[in-house]
Amino acid sequence: MFVSDFQHQPVLLEQALHWLRPQAHGTYIDCTIGGAGHSLALLGQQPDIQLVGIDQDKQALKKAEQALATYRSQVTLIHDNFRRLGRIAEDYGITNVQGIFMDIGVSSHQLDARERGFSYQSDAPLDMRMDTEGQQLTAYDLVNHMTQAELAKIIRVYGEERWAARIAAFIAEARKTGSIASTAELVDIIKQAIPAKARREGPHPARRTFQALRIAVNEELAALESALGQAVDLLAPAGRLVVISFHSLEDRIVKEFFRQCTGVCACPPGLPVCRCGAKQTLKILTKRPVTADNEEVMRNPRARSAKLRAAERL
Repeated sequence: MFVSDFQHQPVLLEQALHWLRPQAHGTYIDCTIGGAGHSLALLGQQPDIQLVGIDQDKQALKKAEQALATYRSQVTLIHDNFRRLGRIAEDYGITNVQGIFMDIGVSSHQLDARERGFSYQSDAPLDMRMDTEGQQLTAYDLVNHMTQAELAKIIRVYGEERWAARIAAFIAEARKTGSIASTAELVDIIKQAIPAKARREGPHPARRTFQALRIAVNEELAALESALGQAVDLLAPAGRLVVISFHSLEDRIVKEFFRQCTGVCACPPGLPVCRCGAKQTLKILTKRPVTADNEEVMRNPRARSAKLRAAERL
């Protein structure tokens, strides 16, 4: 079983710890605990904190439990989606939180687990669900049952793919002769849709389409938007929110949310009096996103696209 072979390299680890600034006896929430790399380091820096780890992937939680066994009495692991952060805190009596951490997107172990269907590098069923028990919708459903126009929109918006319309058209044509059931089939279709010159430039031709389908299957952007507001409500004064994202769509959401929480008026221009009731709840700690240095990128290529933003509750 792949869980035992799980290897997790936490991205921007030192930077995350710096901005979380763990305090003795504090309560911290890792909203996407995954392999528990960040959480293990957090406990190592402040061994007497209470840690709550959330993940919708049961396989990840099993590994997190193993990794954090030394701190078992201080750790609560919860199988859920962090989009329900407020409800989770209420159910478990979690209050006065000093720090909340989010590491957004697909994890290394999910990509490496061939049978999960996240990777365009190996052949597997079209799945891409992060919660294989609680979720019904799969990438197979989207690829085979969405209209051509709907597919094009998802690939264009979530994948930021310039060839979205062509890819959707080729998918629609291919499924006339039968269902598209595997990642390898989909990769072949994408390669046919993208002109040869474009395939030779930039990342793998299927990368953006697979990203788009994964985001759509797991409703990742909606979950992030929902969780950010709930996180601020849970933070104690001077508590910190640290978010690591891996592509521009996520980073844009975090950046805009932080900006809104600084009390910037959202009223239409020209109104003589502010009616939106903008109120500052956060102080932004990172004027620009924190990124990995060359040494970390060489050690862990996944860090190349990582961006960290941090803010403090007022």
